[in-house]
Amino acid sequence: MKEVFEWPRLLWNNLPEVFLLEVLFRSVVMFVVLLMALRLVGKRGVRQLSIFEVVIIISLGSAAGDPMFYEDVGMLHAIMVFVAIIGIYRLVTWLMAKSIWFENLIEGKAIYLVREGKFAFNDFKKESLSQDEFFAELRVRQVEHLGQVRYAILETNGDFSIFFYPDEEVRPGLPLLPDEFCRKSPQVQHPAVYACAFCGHTEMLAPGRHRCPVCAREEWVRALNTRRIA
Repeated sequence: MKEVFEWPRLLWNNLPEVFLLEVLFRSVVMFVVLLMALRLVGKRGVRQLSIFEVVIIISLGSAAGDPMFYEDVGMLHAIMVFVAIIGIYRLVTWLMAKSIWFENLIEGKAIYLVREGKFAFNDFKKESLSQDEFFAELRVRQVEHLGQVRYAILETNGDFSIFFYPDEEVRPGLPLLPDEFCRKSPQVQHPAVYACAFCGHTEMLAPGRHRCPVCAREEWVRALNTRRIA
């Protein structure tokens, strides 16, 4: 009867036990090569990764990992891959420093998501970012409503830069707290300042139904005007 688990194959893959020492040696060598490669890439390549740099890191990781335990992958071949990747990285970064067009092609542009307390929804809808995800990012920074935010920018590395209004300049804005935002409705019940639930446009509304003059949507939520708690 055949065993459920073929332990020799699972543990050794029919290779001699001494191959474990070779795996140890390969791992040490490739670890040192990877460390040196990341050192050449520089601190920015490790701390603030752009899309291009993520591709570089993934490529380096794959090139370093395979020779550590695959006997049919030679270390010199992997090191050659490292040399090629670092060469490409140096060339591309040099070209990006020389050409703004090439830099935008490789890394993209910083995108305004909020301008003057309202969604820049023409730019926002181009990004693969949901409204809920963006609200969560702002709430982490203690933002209660869009009227507290002068600008919100999505950087090329995926991080957010938030610029706030001073307390005395905070204006009515779209609430970001779930309980408040969920009160959105196409029917305005009481006269007050309301915010469009889609684009954040604010205006004084009378009871009834209204269409947003900016995005043509019809759902509104009562705007908040509270100051930011730093």
